[in-house]
Amino acid sequence: MAELKEADAAQLHQEDVDNKRGDGGDGPFVAEETLKSESATDDDAKPSITTAERHLSIQTKLEGLEMLVDLSGAGRKSCPLCPEEKFKACYSHKLRRHLQNLHWKVYAEFEGYRMCICHLPCRNVKPSLSGDHASGRHVAHYHCIVCSVTIARKTDMISHLKRHVNKGETEASYSGTSDVLFEEPSPSGQAYEIMKELGTNVQLLPNHTTPQKSDTYFNRKMKPNRQLVFCSLAVLAEERNPVECLDAFGATGIMGLQWAKHLLNAVRVTITDISETCVKMIKENCKLNNIRVDGGMRVPRGSDGPSDEVEGVPIATVEVVKMDANVIMHLRPFDYIHLDPFGTAVNYLDAAFRNVRNLGIISVTSTDTSSLYAKSPNVTLRHYGCHIVRTEYYKELAARMVVATVARAAARCNKGIEVLLAVALEHFVLVVVRVLRGPVQADESAKKLRKLMHCQWCEERVFLKQGNMVDDTLPCNCHGSLPGKTAVQLGPLWSGPLFNTGFLRRMLSAAVKHSMDDIQPLVKTLIYESECNTLKSLVHGPSALTNQVECGVVIKTLNTGEESGAADQSGKRKIADESGNFVKKLKSDAALDHPPFYYSIHRHSIRGMNMPKLNKFLQYLTEAGFRVSRTHFDPTGVRTDATLLQFKSVLAKYSVPTCTNASATQTSVSMEKTV
Repeated sequence: MAELKEADAAQLHQEDVDNKRGDGGDGPFVAEETLKSESATDDDAKPSITTAERHLSIQTKLEGLEMLVDLSGAGRKSCPLCPEEKFKACYSHKLRRHLQNLHWKVYAEFEGYRMCICHLPCRNVKPSLSGDHASGRHVAHYHCIVCSVTIARKTDMISHLKRHVNKGETEASYSGTSDVLFEEPSPSGQAYEIMKELGTNVQLLPNHTTPQKSDTYFNRKMKPNRQLVFCSLAVLAEERNPVECLDAFGATGIMGLQWAKHLLNAVRVTITDISETCVKMIKENCKLNNIRVDGGMRVPRGSDGPSDEVEGVPIATVEVVKMDANVIMHLRPFDYIHLDPFGTAVNYLDAAFRNVRNLGIISVTSTDTSSLYAKSPNVTLRHYGCHIVRTEYYKELAARMVVATVARAAARCNKGIEVLLAVALEHFVLVVVRVLRGPVQADESAKKLRKLMHCQWCEERVFLKQGNMVDDTLPCNCHGSLPGKTAVQLGPLWSGPLFNTGFLRRMLSAAVKHSMDDIQPLVKTLIYESECNTLKSLVHGPSALTNQVECGVVIKTLNTGEESGAADQSGKRKIADESGNFVKKLKSDAALDHPPFYYSIHRHSIRGMNMPKLNKFLQYLTEAGFRVSRTHFDPTGVRTDATLLQFKSVLAKYSVPTCTNASATQTSVSMEKTV
């Protein structure tokens, strides 16, 4: 009887297996025989089921997992996700518990789908210790919903899915029958979000914050950098019209779109990127901002350019090019070039200076802060050819190092530079320079590249002059009072000024004109720092000049011609005398560039003494006869032409003892009185 029951059970199990094979549910995917028969009957007809069909183990509900097997029928049934040697055929109630307690509870979830554990021989069989594959065991695994790969561990599957999300790859990118919906589907099939900055809309992929895994990288913290670059371009647009500008690394294209949307016909914007994904994204962002994409050749510079279309009326035109940055800068000349690669920009400086026009502007953004801020000195020496150490003025050291690299690249092309702006913040270092053609200008720029002597004990520093001895250079006496070598040579660095006051004033005017409230305090600080003077009337007072000489070119500043005309009517002789005196004063101030580097008031504070407030300390230094201002490099830094010994003497003069010492003296006096 037992043998008959086993024979009947085996026969029923074989019938169930045959039925499942006939229905197409035995394998992990649809049976190949069905596809072959359909293709044989109609060669032109395409199969309705693609290879991107989800695996049986990927379900949204438990009912879907139970529907793989007819649990309402009689007889023994096998598990659809386990082989026969793993789980033998059983009755419906036992199989239901097996599906619920094993496959449904052991899973990896992704966007509402459960990738249940699978024991089918989908992966390669692990060989046994003896090398026999047949005696090995099958490995439990999960099937990825995106790329159909099999992964054994759940933690590895979760990490694998995160990589898909960072790359912007979801199930909708592979399967057209997916039920996963996004709020804003893009034409490329990926989800994105809309971000608005300075009146410009751009669409961002979910992985826009990971530059290593994304081409369309976007960093929200770089907004001050984009605004400073925009203001510098707006200043150049006042000098020449139109300005042919290049955004060499477009990514999402937000910077070039802001130029075209706000400066309109004053600029001719070219956005380039080597990635096909970025180029498509830039074109989509152009449509989003009602900007026409120009894919053809540029018209001659003297013509008015293409006219606006009647339908849609685009507000501007942008040329989008898929090309390497070095190639396009070698092929075409530009008036304004912005370099903002991921990391260092030293690989693109030679091509940028090769074809830039005379009195044009090049802005360089470097984000390799680890090498700039002396965290990786070997990388610094390899990229910038400079030796630096970590100092209290490390941010200005990084800015001068980038300017020195830019000056050397310009000198190789027989061009000189004038630094208009150098900013070093937490995430980037921005340098904006004006290009001056000619070997004479190149020689003048090369002369400003000098070594820096830095005392590692008191952090006093001074630039070396050509042919100067090392021993008597530093004003401090640390090398005589302390044993060993205390000074070290850094550089070569840029020893010239880092700011141009006239250019910064016009940048402030552009920031006010375009309602950039976030960047105005920073630009004002740069103006104070460039003049190295705490008197605000010299920057925004009624006696400000209507014209400013910059690079031999007379450039308009904040005051207008109407105001000057009204002043002339009131009293020409008096105004002429005052303006002449003020011009002489500015010339004398221009001869004295702002002092290099700064001192941190906290770094040189005296122990046991309360130092004065920073603004009060600036007044004390001014009363002592020194030029002084605050700096954007360090909120506690003071830029002054005083030496470190003079700085410490003024700080010690106006510092008071701490409260603990004062209270101790008061208590001792009270005790003496009581006695």
